[in-house]
Amino acid sequence: MNLYLLALGLLVTAALAAVAVVFARRRSAAWAAAGIIAPNRRTQLGTWFTLGGLAVLAIAVAGPTAYVPVPRASGTVILAMDVSASMGADDIAPSRLAAAQRAARSFIQAQPASVDIGVVAFERGALTTARPDADHTAALAAIDRLKVTGGTSLGGAILASLTAITGKRIAIARDDDTVPDIGYWPSATIVMFSDGQDLGGNVDSAVAVAEQAGVRIHTVGIGTAAGTAVKVDGFSLQTALDEDALTSIAQATRGTYYPGSDTGRLDGIASTIDLRLTVSDEPLPLAGAFIAVALALLTAGSALTVFRTGRVV
Repeated sequence: MNLYLLALGLLVTAALAAVAVVFARRRSAAWAAAGIIAPNRRTQLGTWFTLGGLAVLAIAVAGPTAYVPVPRASGTVILAMDVSASMGADDIAPSRLAAAQRAARSFIQAQPASVDIGVVAFERGALTTARPDADHTAALAAIDRLKVTGGTSLGGAILASLTAITGKRIAIARDDDTVPDIGYWPSATIVMFSDGQDLGGNVDSAVAVAEQAGVRIHTVGIGTAAGTAVKVDGFSLQTALDEDALTSIAQATRGTYYPGSDTGRLDGIASTIDLRLTVSDEPLPLAGAFIAVALALLTAGSALTVFRTGRVV
């Protein structure tokens, strides 16, 4: 609220009220001196209604605002994108990677700004290409830059995604069965786009870390069960979608497996994301309500004045 405008408006209104009081007293004194009975004080109601309307209008001009606590949904989603050589297969046109990119873009564009989205590209290793952010343009740009390369490590993808969520590097030794405690992150979700073929070998350990941390993993199978051949370093290798591996990852973390051939179903992921609710004070302008009250008072004042005296003050 603009306190200067409020003070000025109320000062002007007070001055007008003082003038009205002085004028009414002088008029009553003049009538008494002439031996005329002063009119009933109710004839002055119109004036006071008008002054009240001006006072409320002064408050409205100052821009009154109330702050109302509003719950806001928020959460973190990491898109883990498989960029291994098998994702260059064309059993889904124009290629598995292109289909995954299209589905990922559709998913990003369906999310509200209150959801922070990051991107992790993975093959044998994994790299965070876009950190979680409410500005989704960075995630979209990261998706567009993806290119096919290397082998596949689903476990490495999960650990890299957890690193992006927590901001701390998370690694598991191959000969260590201990599940590291990374805290509890129920508002975070990983959406993995992959054909499910894995050469890393530490998937179960990585899944156990995510499960203990409360991070849900949704998996999106990109490819077909029949598969096709893809050339890698001059060799022709047969590759097919491993739905069992992707389904197992999703079920272990209370996630869902989505067939990539049905990209329209990806919109359903949004409703399953476990978002946390935070309460923030949002401004609620009240000027409109004050203006409505002021107009009502001014209208009533004019009507009373006309009805009682036959003229408008």
